[in-house]
Amino acid sequence: MSLENTELTAYKELVAKIPQLKKEIAKVIVGQESVIEEIIITLLAGGHCLLEGVPGLAKTLMVNSLSQGMELNFKRIQFTPDLMPGDILGTEILEEDHETGKKFFQFNRGPIFANMVLADEINRTPPKTQAALLEAMQEKVVTYGGQHHPLPAPFLIIATQNPIEQAGTYPLPEAQLDRFLLYIKLGYPSEQEELDVLEMTTGTYKGKPEVVFTGIDIQNLQKLTREVHIDSQLLVYINKLIRATRPDNSQIQSVIDYVEWGAGTRAGQALILCAKARALVKGRYSVTPEDIKTLAYPVLRHRLSLHFRAEAENIQSDAVISKILEALPIHAGK
Repeated sequence: MSLENTELTAYKELVAKIPQLKKEIAKVIVGQESVIEEIIITLLAGGHCLLEGVPGLAKTLMVNSLSQGMELNFKRIQFTPDLMPGDILGTEILEEDHETGKKFFQFNRGPIFANMVLADEINRTPPKTQAALLEAMQEKVVTYGGQHHPLPAPFLIIATQNPIEQAGTYPLPEAQLDRFLLYIKLGYPSEQEELDVLEMTTGTYKGKPEVVFTGIDIQNLQKLTREVHIDSQLLVYINKLIRATRPDNSQIQSVIDYVEWGAGTRAGQALILCAKARALVKGRYSVTPEDIKTLAYPVLRHRLSLHFRAEAENIQSDAVISKILEALPIHAGK
């Protein structure tokens, strides 16, 4: 690693505190360790994530608890069919200088100006409003009236969508889906975990996460993430993996049969950064094949467009990804 020894020592102390962050969140959230880990990975990699799960699984509480454990400003936006771009980004209002009497326009910042933003049920708002997030997600600025307004750092959007309710929804366009670093699926808790939740939430217990990281700490961890080592052979493997998702470039039968178009170059960048972030979360400074195999699913599942045959045969993108990983053993490229 290219960091100076003093910097490396400070960063190692930060990395050692990541398990403590998980413990603090566990004061409020029972189970869902992999989901929490993937959200932390998204944050360290400097991206955004799409979280899918049925109502009542504490998605909002999970994100809020995570923000408390990192002393980050948290805002929740409920996406509805009548939500307008200005309701998210902000708007200009006419103000008057009481001393001079002159009138001027003042930009009032919207809820997007927070460190951690929960975009709840993002697919319930029309494409025009969804598109308002694109610049914020990619450039981390908001442009209004020709003026650029930087968003706070660190900045993370966690968007949720419901897998059941389809009436009144607007599917996210491919360009916006690709902006999400990870597509995380939130499942039901185990029987014991659900019992623990029922006991914890219907009594007098009031858990609250203690602050583990500051915003500056997170920015330093984001810097360190990019310094994590990845072997050149693993880079070759990731490149082959991404290219294998494209029907016109793949020899894998499931891809040929079910994929209309595959992942773009951004998917490879996402997989590398997330693998580096996962290495840090696990207390390592080098990417392993396991990091890549684990994160291939949340990185690729929203970047594969399946055609009608897959829908007719009830084939999901995760099943195709499994076939790709089977066809390309991790030593590929060596």
